[in-house]
Amino acid sequence: MTRALCRDCVSRFEPVEGRPRCPQCGSPRVLRHAELDRLSIAHMDCDAFYASVEKRDRPELRDRPVIVGGGKRGVAATCCYIARQYGVRSAMPMFKALKLCPDAVVIKPDFARYKTASRAIMGMVEQMTPLVQTLSLDEAWMDLSGTERLAGAPPVVQLVRLQQRIEAEVGLTVSIGLAPNKFLAKIASDLDKPRGFSVIGAEEAQAFLAPRPVEILPGVGPVFAKTQRRDGISTVGDIARTDLKRLADRYGEWGLRLHELAHGRDTRRVNPEDDRRGMSAETTFDQDLSAAADLEDRLWPLCDKLAAKARREGVASRTVILKLRRTDFRLVTRRRTLPEPTQTARTLFNVGRELLQRELGRPYRLIGIGLADVFEAEDAPADLFESRESKTLKAERALDRLRDRFGRAAVISGRALRRTD
Repeated sequence: MTRALCRDCVSRFEPVEGRPRCPQCGSPRVLRHAELDRLSIAHMDCDAFYASVEKRDRPELRDRPVIVGGGKRGVAATCCYIARQYGVRSAMPMFKALKLCPDAVVIKPDFARYKTASRAIMGMVEQMTPLVQTLSLDEAWMDLSGTERLAGAPPVVQLVRLQQRIEAEVGLTVSIGLAPNKFLAKIASDLDKPRGFSVIGAEEAQAFLAPRPVEILPGVGPVFAKTQRRDGISTVGDIARTDLKRLADRYGEWGLRLHELAHGRDTRRVNPEDDRRGMSAETTFDQDLSAAADLEDRLWPLCDKLAAKARREGVASRTVILKLRRTDFRLVTRRRTLPEPTQTARTLFNVGRELLQRELGRPYRLIGIGLADVFEAEDAPADLFESRESKTLKAERALDRLRDRFGRAAVISGRALRRTD
């Protein structure tokens, strides 16, 4: 098999040193890799999804910086690549984003349109393979193993054609990463945005990862990265070189997982059963906490954040999950199935607090709250919110409207005000 592929005319050819362009159409968008035809795990990520949908539907915004988010006191849900050139980033306070980019066009999110675009894109993906695992409206993993005979082309060619089809039929662009496993594929998809296609092979994985900061690894946030740096670990290569027993003693099972990732190994399969995923929010503490009041004070804003996201995306769930990470980095999860679905912070908090009571008596470094097996709220039974949940839901939706208009800081719960740090 040849080792080069043109992403524009989809021609295959043997690469020639010093000739970077496609010999058929002259395009510089050429994929070259020794493992190009042997890789079958891909990650697809839509480019600046919400902002791109807005620009597609309003062509006059094509050359304007666009921020999708709340009012001046809200946050930026996402922004286009023009706005990013000014330093604007997702989750940035709107006042700061507008200070960096005062000429930006600010648009309130329209999740109905975003869901429609997502369904069109994911429908195309599912035509290629049944092994699709979505992470959100705008990204998914795919396993294209065994599809070559049916499609008449190896996975890399199918993926290039998928990019072209999405752009032509949906009017949006996506970036794709191709690799031997999920972890590497997700990293690859972020290397050449927007409209990118990157490949990371098994043979080069460890060398590719070694110089990169530990934050590139999933689950390694700023607080954990700070802990690792205190332990003399700042790059992925440092983890790969660290004795496995030392990692296990210091970080428990998570240390073993980090060691595997640092070597580019990931045995997780693309699992469609995880498709309509859960959603969660979590925070890592600057100092370990053990008191019930302290843990509950950290739990409430997470419940508030998660419930608002569920309402915004129009989903609900009957399964609430509490997540705790101990000081030895071992993870504790507890779940409860509710008699009716929820979208409210009050229900999440009440359930999370009850689950937390059983785990008190030791210090923790992280707390999180999640919803599993979420589904479209409109698909729920007709009496979904005709119980005690109904009044709470109406009240929290009213808060959503106030926060959309005046910013999240405009309405703060009494429990949130108890926080002193």
